[in-house]
Amino acid sequence: MEMDSRCPECGGMWHNGMTCQDHFHQMLAWEFENPGGAGAVHHLSVLCYNLQHPSVYSPQALHGAKAILARYVVDGATPQQIRAQHKQSVDSGHRAYTIRGTPESQGGYAYPVNWTITIGDVTSGGLAGYCERVEVWSGSVYEALVNSGNYTPLP
Repeated sequence: MEMDSRCPECGGMWHNGMTCQDHFHQMLAWEFENPGGAGAVHHLSVLCYNLQHPSVYSPQALHGAKAILARYVVDGATPQQIRAQHKQSVDSGHRAYTIRGTPESQGGYAYPVNWTITIGDVTSGGLAGYCERVEVWSGSVYEALVNSGNYTPLP
């Protein structure tokens, strides 16, 4: 019998050896297999996973990702609107920073974050209701960042 443990970044429970990355790969598989269904929330699933595991981002990319989440959650922006708005700033030929975190420069939070929903919670319900759970997850990630003092919404 395997012991349960916790993710060192998001604090989510790892049951039966299934890590957050394993859950992320499950999400990607669902989204790839059903692009018109589960794939409709791909923009949120990747963003929320990465925000809860900030070391995958560089500090600059983490800063931008929080603002993008706010555009989705608060402003109701579509993926197309976000892509159009950020096309130049994320183009590798124009940006002066890397997206991916490195051992020398990775994202992190100034204050501890109490995540009320983690990726394991989202995948535990299976494919049925997946899109709705990702939408709820995105709102909870935004609220946790604001409540922890790691993101200040613009007036």
